[in-house]
Amino acid sequence: MTKLLRFFRPSHQHTAFSATLLLMGTVMLSRVIGYAREAYIAFAFGAGSQTDAYVAAFTLPDFLNYIVAGGAASITFISIYTRFLAEKRDAEAQKTFSIIITVMTAVMIVGTILTEIFAPQFVRWFVKGFSPQQIELCVHLTRILLPAQIFFYVGGVVSAVLLSHRLFLLPAFGPLLYNIFIILGGVAGGRHFGIASLAYGALIGSVVGPFLASVIGAARIGTGYKPSFEVMNPAFREWVKLSVPLMLGVSLVTADDWILRHYAASGVGDIARLNYAKRLFAVPIAVLGQATGQASLPFFARLFNEKKLKEFAATVNDSVYRVSAASFLATGWMMVAALPLIDLVYRRGRFLFADTQTTAIYFFWFSLSLALWAAQGLYARAFYAAGDTLTPMVAVSVITAASLPVYSLLFHSFGVIGLAWASDIGIGVNLLALAGLLHYKKLVPLGELRWWELGKAAVVAVVAGAVSFEVGKIVPLATTGHGSRMADLTQLALVSITWLAAVAAGLWLLRSELPGDLRRRKGAVYPAVAQGGGKEILGAGREP
Repeated sequence: MTKLLRFFRPSHQHTAFSATLLLMGTVMLSRVIGYAREAYIAFAFGAGSQTDAYVAAFTLPDFLNYIVAGGAASITFISIYTRFLAEKRDAEAQKTFSIIITVMTAVMIVGTILTEIFAPQFVRWFVKGFSPQQIELCVHLTRILLPAQIFFYVGGVVSAVLLSHRLFLLPAFGPLLYNIFIILGGVAGGRHFGIASLAYGALIGSVVGPFLASVIGAARIGTGYKPSFEVMNPAFREWVKLSVPLMLGVSLVTADDWILRHYAASGVGDIARLNYAKRLFAVPIAVLGQATGQASLPFFARLFNEKKLKEFAATVNDSVYRVSAASFLATGWMMVAALPLIDLVYRRGRFLFADTQTTAIYFFWFSLSLALWAAQGLYARAFYAAGDTLTPMVAVSVITAASLPVYSLLFHSFGVIGLAWASDIGIGVNLLALAGLLHYKKLVPLGELRWWELGKAAVVAVVAGAVSFEVGKIVPLATTGHGSRMADLTQLALVSITWLAAVAAGLWLLRSELPGDLRRRKGAVYPAVAQGGGKEILGAGREP
C-alpha cells in the first residue's frame, strides 16, 4: 500500500515503465470521461448542423496552436531541457524555460487577437458547404475557443518541465479535467447558451486542466521562472532552430482532422459522424500510442544525449514492436465490435440508429490503421530526441501535400467513406517515411525490429477477428431497423470472449513471445535501474 501511495505522489520520480503505466491509466480514465463528453454531445445535439459547426470550430484554434507553438512543449523544449539537467546545468535550464515561456506567450496572445479578427474569413473559406447560419455559429464558437490556446501552450511547456524531472502525475490529469469541464459546461449552460456552452466549458477546462494542473506541480518543485525577452540567448536560439521546422511543417497526424472536416462539410451531420468515429478511435491511439510516446520521449532524449546510441536504437525498436503487436490484436477486436460498440457508446437522445450504422462504418475503417498511428508517434519522438526536427517535418509535410489529391479523389469517388480510406493510406505512408529515414540515418535500424513476432501477432489478429465476426452473427442487432441494448451487449460479449480466447490460443500455438514481453520489466529488454536514490536513468529500453 505504501508503494502504491508513493506511485501517486506528485513528487514521485517515475521510471519509463511506471510512467507509462501511470499515463496509460490516466489516459484511459481521461478517455472514459471523453466518452461521457461525446455521449453527452450525441445525446443533446445529435449529428446535425449544430454539431458540425461545433466540431469545425476547433480547426482555427488547433491551427493557431500548431503553427505558433508547434513543438514548443513536449518535443523540442523537453529535449533541450533534459540535456541541461543531464549535464547538471540547472540554471541554464531554468533560464531557457523563462525565455521561451515569456516570448512565446506574447506571440500566442498576438496570434489569438489576429485570429479573433479574421475568424469569419477563415471559416467561410474552410467550410464552404456550410449554410450562412452554420457559418455564423461556427465563427462564434471559434472565437470562444481561441483564447484557450494560450493556456494550452503555457501548460504544455510547464508540463514538459515536470516530465523532464520524471514527474508525470499532474500533467497526466490535465486532459481529464479539460473533458470534465466541457461536460459541466454543457450540463450547466446548455439550456441558456445551447451548443456554445460546450465551447465555454472547453475554455474554462483549458485553464483548470492543462494550465493549472501543471503550474501547481511546477510551483512545488520551483521552476525559477523570471520574465525574460532575452531572444539572443544561445539556448533559446537553439530552440527556435529546432522548432521552426515543426511550426512551418504540416504533419498529416494533425492535418488529417482538418482535411476530413473540410471535405465532409458539404453534408449535414457528416463532420459530426466522422468526428464521433475518430474520437472513439482516439481511445486506443491514446492508450497504446500517446501514453507510450509521452512517457518515452524523456528517456529517448536521455539515452541519446548520453551517447548510448545502441541502447537508444534498441529502446525505440522494442517500443515500436510491442505497441504495434498489441495494436494488431486490438484492431482485430475493434473492427468486429464496431457496430455494437458505437451503438452502446452513442445511440441515445438525438443520435439515432441510422447514425450508429454510418459512424460504425467509419470506425471500422479507421481501426485498420491503429498500429500505424501508434508506431509513427514513437518514430517521430525518436527523431525529436535526437535533436532532428527538420528531417521528419520536411518528409511529413511533403506527404501531407501529396495526400491532398488522394483525399479529394477518394471523397469524390466514394463519398465520406473514401475520406476514412485516404486517412489510413496517408498515415501508412507517413509511418514508412519516418521509419525509413531513421534507418537511412542509422539511428534505428529496421533490421533489428522483431519482424517475426510482429508477423505472429498479425496472423493471430486476422484469425481472431474472423472467428469473432462469425460468432457475432448469432446475435443480429437491427432486425426491425432499430438497435437493442440487450442485443448490443450480447453481441459485444460474444465477440469479446471469442476474440480473447482466439488470441490466447493463437499466441500459444505460435509460441509468441509477446505476452512475456508485455509483462517483463527486467532482463534483456529491461535492464534494472542503476542504484542511486531513484535519480539514475534506465539502460536499454524499458518502454512497454
